[in-house]
Amino acid sequence: MKTNLLTLIIALLFIFQISAQSINQEIIEKGEAPFLLGKIDKSGLESENYNAWFSKNHNAYEPNSKLISDIAPKLKNYAITLFMGTWCGDSKAEVPKIYKVLEACDFPMEQLTVIAVSRKSDMYKQSPQHEEAGLNIHRVPTLIFYKDGKEINRIVEHPIDTFEEDIQNIITVNDYKSNYQIVANIEDILKSAGKKGLKQHKKQLLKTYKDQLKSMSELNSYAHILFTSDRKNEAIEVLKLNTKLFPTESYTYMSLGNKLSANGDLKKALKQYKKAQKLDPENEQIQKNILALKSM
Repeated sequence: MKTNLLTLIIALLFIFQISAQSINQEIIEKGEAPFLLGKIDKSGLESENYNAWFSKNHNAYEPNSKLISDIAPKLKNYAITLFMGTWCGDSKAEVPKIYKVLEACDFPMEQLTVIAVSRKSDMYKQSPQHEEAGLNIHRVPTLIFYKDGKEINRIVEHPIDTFEEDIQNIITVNDYKSNYQIVANIEDILKSAGKKGLKQHKKQLLKTYKDQLKSMSELNSYAHILFTSDRKNEAIEVLKLNTKLFPTESYTYMSLGNKLSANGDLKKALKQYKKAQKLDPENEQIQKNILALKSM
């Protein structure tokens, strides 16, 4: 009997240890800043390597008490998933505010799932268990609201107004439009009609977004996520669109050239590098890329 009890205790301790190891995992590599990866919680963000920025920004934020009173009762009917990077400046600025708002609402933390994604180029904005798969996580933080298992809306990178105001819209009228609507639009097209559909919608996308986008990086970052998620041809099509949206920026052509080269389309890549070189003839990296391709 004692032996069985001892065996049971050891088994329970082992299960507890495995469970404890599955949250707040920290990646530490020599010469690089550590980062959390996978499922995390507030205790991970308050640990030694992250507490300085988390507590500072958490303490500094004062939620709007009137809005908190309005949203708190309804917000408890939602489940929330937060994707962030402990290496990411926007996450450092915004995630402490998110926690402050949820705590002020007395939100049930068992209904909050927080996923820390990687900064490594081969797993960029991905997690070990790939909770981000199929969710179009191209910017962090991304805060997704679910009701009855269905996504209702999301806040991407930073709120349009404040978290309290954005959440109030999402859980009431829900006509909220997050940042990076072009990415949401393209992702919908790719999911429903693929690369061919994106080509068909190119003129309309150019007409809609030509003067709206602030930077070529909006689509460039998204394309990189597609490429590292084994959606290479879709990524290349997105980058082609980006050259039409930002035809005078050399990096749009270099970025397209990089992905074409990585995909084995060396002649097409060289053509894009030459376009980039015309716009920026002194750029040493473009020159190196051209020489590298010509030597193959």
